[in-house]
Order: sequence, then structure tokens, then C-alpha cells
Amino acid sequence: MKLSTLAILLGLGFSLPQLYGLLKPTKLREAARKFPRNEPWGYGLMLLGTAWFLWNLKNENIADFAAYKSALLAGFALVGIATCVFVRDFLAVRGLAIVFLLLAKLMVDTARWVDTEWRLVIVTWAYLLVIAGMWFTISPWRMRDLIQWGTATDQRVRVGSGVRLAFGLFVAILGLTEFRRVEAEAARTPQAPPAIERSGSP
Repeated sequence: MKLSTLAILLGLGFSLPQLYGLLKPTKLREAARKFPRNEPWGYGLMLLGTAWFLWNLKNENIADFAAYKSALLAGFALVGIATCVFVRDFLAVRGLAIVFLLLAKLMVDTARWVDTEWRLVIVTWAYLLVIAGMWFTISPWRMRDLIQWGTATDQRVRVGSGVRLAFGLFVAILGLTEFRRVEAEAARTPQAPPAIERSGSP
């Protein structure tokens, strides 16, 4: 996936809930406060995270794990399913934390070779997702506390939604402008042939 496409998808996807928060803060508050213990969301996010992780593992080319790949795939699939059965407390938060970590990997991998300093917006966001993912995995009730604080009043919901909306639109605009420009320039630039090593012998 190109960074421009990813930035547009991330920006617009992040912005849509914020529009809802600006227009209907009370309903957003009610939905957000139910999220941490919402089991349907928990099952969906945990299974999504498990499937995404297994897909990454299947496409991993590290030779050290090649002999054990089938066992690892089966083992991690079992862990993901068992979590849905035996660790249902704050399951939605745990599932979202896994998705955060996997999304951060995709963001960093996609932005790595794009020749513009603006890629650091995506990379910084990715590292924040990594921190949040680890924190919420260890202490899932922290998300509940943050949601309680961020939705204490309609005014606080609107302010938070407005700030997040501005950031989401900024990322989408980067995808539509700067990232597309850099990708177009890279496509027009001929690739240099690989260097040929010269041996010491004549």
C-alpha cells in the first residue's frame, strides 16, 4: 500500500467518529463509555487482531522460524480464540490494543522509504499507538478512566472531537498532497542499477 493511500484512509477513518462527536456529543459519550466492556466489539477486535497477526506471521520470511511456522500459527490462533473465552473482562480494550500494535507496524513499514520529512507525522503517530497498545494491554482499565474523563461533559466531548478531527483531516490532506507528490516524483525517477562489487583480482 502507498503511504498516500494509507494516510487518506487513516485520516478519514479517524475523522468520521469526531464528526459524530461534534454533532451528537451525548450519544457519543454513551457509546464510548460502554466500549471497554462491550463484548461484541471485544470479540470482533480480538479476532481481527488475531487474524491480522497470523497473516503477518505467515508472510514472515525469517529462516529461523520456518520449521516452526505451522506450530506457531496454530498456537497463536488458539491463544486468540482462548482469550475470547477466558479473558472477557475488558476484552474490547485488549483487542483494540492488539489492533493498535499491528496498525503501527503497517504505518512504519509503509512510511519507511518515503522521501519526505512529513512521513514523521505518520511514524510519530505509530509510536504513540505502540505506547498506547502496550499500556492498555497491561492496564486495560486505564482506557475506561480516560474515556470517563474525556466524556465528562458535552463541552469536553466537543473539544476533544474537534482537536482529533483537525488532526485526522491534516493527515488526509498530507496523503492527498505531499505524499502523492513524493510518490509521483519517485515513480518518474529512474532507479539506479545495483552496484557491482569489484574483486581484487585483475
